[in-house]
Amino acid sequence: MLDLRGRTVLVVEDEIMVAMLTEDLLSEVGCDVIVALRCSDGLSLARQGSFDVAVLDVNLGGGDTSHSIARELAAKGKPFLFATGYGKAGIQPEFADRCVIQKPYPAHVLLEAVGHLLTDARH
Repeated sequence: MLDLRGRTVLVVEDEIMVAMLTEDLLSEVGCDVIVALRCSDGLSLARQGSFDVAVLDVNLGGGDTSHSIARELAAKGKPFLFATGYGKAGIQPEFADRCVIQKPYPAHVLLEAVGHLLTDARH
């Protein structure tokens, strides 16, 4: 697995417990983690681009989804993945080629997916 120490990960997740668990998991392997609990915050952070990779929950509550954030990241060439309980079925067709991990996921699945995205982004 790629060494993730010192890498910054944006986590956009509306469920506070899931966000905290994801943050803890990534922090344990040396990542710096930025958490956004709302779509508007995630979009603002995506526009700033001060991170290496993003992990996006699809459904962010109140009818919001992370698809607008994903569009912003794609336009900037920032690597991202979707983490959702719906699998590929919850993803809009324009993102069909993007990495999707299904919740609940084992820790190694998230870490491997983030590592692959960072490796692919360097090439």
